[in-house]
Parts: sequence; C-alpha cells; structure tokens
Amino acid sequence: MATYVIGDVHGCSETLEELLARIPFRAGEDRLWLVGDLVNRGPDSLGVLRWARAAAAEMVERFVAVLGNHEVHLLARAAGVAEPRPQDTLDELLAAPDREALVAWVRGLPLLHRDGDTLLVHGGLLPSWTPDQAEALAREVEALLRSADGDRLLACYAARDGRFDDHCRGGDPAARAGCALAVLTLLRVVRPDGRPRCDFTGRPEEAPPGDLPWFAVPGRRSEGARVVFGHWATLGLHVEPPVHGVDSGCVWGGALTALRLDDGALFQAPRRDEVGSAA
Repeated sequence: MATYVIGDVHGCSETLEELLARIPFRAGEDRLWLVGDLVNRGPDSLGVLRWARAAAAEMVERFVAVLGNHEVHLLARAAGVAEPRPQDTLDELLAAPDREALVAWVRGLPLLHRDGDTLLVHGGLLPSWTPDQAEALAREVEALLRSADGDRLLACYAARDGRFDDHCRGGDPAARAGCALAVLTLLRVVRPDGRPRCDFTGRPEEAPPGDLPWFAVPGRRSEGARVVFGHWATLGLHVEPPVHGVDSGCVWGGALTALRLDDGALFQAPRRDEVGSAA
C-alpha cells in the first residue's frame, strides 16, 4: 500500500485530474492524502470539493484531507462571520445546491493527521510542540470548531488582528485554540523568541531579521517526526527529510505535486486551469 500526498490544489480541477492520471495509483489499495487548500483562488473550488467528498466516501480511511487556511476561510464565509476577499473564487461553491453538505464535510476535516511518526498538516508546528502536543491541540481545536462556539472561533480567525501570535503560551482554552488554529494553518516562520509570525508570506530569505522557518529552528521538539506540509508557495517544493513541503505553487503558474511517501518519488503536472489574478 503506497501513500501519495498532494499539495495545495486551490480549485485547479483540471490540473488535479492530470496529476491523478500521472501517478501509478492503485484504486482499492493505495492511500491518498491532501495537504489542505483544496479550494479558493482557482476556477473550480466546487468541482474539487465534490471530488474530494466523493473520494473520501469511497476510500474511507485511505483518504485524508487536512484543513488549510482557505478551508477555514470558507467555513467563516459560510457562517457569515467573514467578508469576501478580492481574490476569492468561492461564490459558485457557496451558491451550490449541495453547499450545506459540502461545508459540513469540510468542518469535519482534521487539522492534523498522524500516522505513526508521520504528521500531515497544512501550515506548520511550533518548535516547542512535540508531536503528541500538536496532535492534542489539533483535536482540541477540531472539537471547538464543531461545537456551538465554532463560529465564534471562526470570527476571531477571520479578524486576523494579530493577537493569535501572543496567546500560544497562555492557559485560556479559547486563546490557546485560536493560536493553535492559526499555527496549524498559517505558520511559515517563527520569531527569535519562538512565537509564531502568522502574517509572513515571502521566501525564507525575506523574513524579518532573526526569524526562521518553523522547521529550521535548532532543537525543535518535533524533529524526530516526518512532517509533510503545504501552504508555502514561495518556499516551493521542499524535500529535506524528514521535512517535506509540497506546495509547488500550482495556482500561481507552477506545478501541482504528488509525493509518494514510501520512497520519496515525485510526480508533477503543470497547471492546466485558466486562473485570473490569483493573489
């Protein structure tokens, strides 16, 4: 049984179809994992999400998709606690007759998937987190997102007021959940004191002085685990075991990447979808 991990799709359904045709995937045997950001920016978020939900129903435990920041934004928009952004391409999805079923399926996705010593996450992990701590925090946030207080958490996330950066060490459950949600879906770099900087989007060399990619911090407590992540298109494909970044910027004109975890084999499809001014 092989495991294939696919990077950020962003609604590029034609490119996803091409990539799936290029990997030697054995239906009924192999596993398929997606690193989040299935939707938004690209032209066919509705088609990609319908495909993912159907694949999950057919493959059951052999299919995994984790929440990315664009899925969280979709949930916030569906809940009416976030405004559309200029680059959003979610209107067709939000107007679809099966919208409620699709949104409910997204809300049920995990923030982190763990299989032994392998962790699948969209953004990253704080260097101070062990794999056990990261998994426990993910389960805590997932439970809150699916509860009656979930929309309040989504509204706080949508506000992006920067306070998440200051609450990762606090004891308040709501603040801790907000920080964990931001880290797991948005993190790229951390500050010299270990706090997350969740608003940075550039290349590693463009980070503020002293900031480091979360996976490059010496002594990070998850360094014994294999971590597969997406989210960082400006980093590009980053295969430096045990860390694997598989966002190769498909929606930006790059390729869509699949990584076979068993042997490190890479498969790519150049973007085929027509995309407007993704940003």
